[in-house]
Amino acid sequence: MEHKRKCIACGEIKPRSELIRITKDHISENIVIQPDSKTFGRSVYLCYNENCINTVIKKGVNKLLKTNISREDLKGLLDGQFKS
Repeated sequence: MEHKRKCIACGEIKPRSELIRITKDHISENIVIQPDSKTFGRSVYLCYNENCINTVIKKGVNKLLKTNISREDLKGLLDGQFKS
């Protein structure tokens, strides 16, 4: 059974493989989108849905990750550069 996570934009609960993972690396404090399984840190999940991505671009995830993530990185999600 696959673990489920909640999208930070719409609140829908889905299998982890169906969501984009955005992580603040514990050691380097860099933001990593779709990190490998060895990356440890604070993470949030987001649907591969244009509405959810736009919501996060408008509201940001800075408070949840306790850091600053650039709008350019988030807009890269809309361009599909992080799709699995």
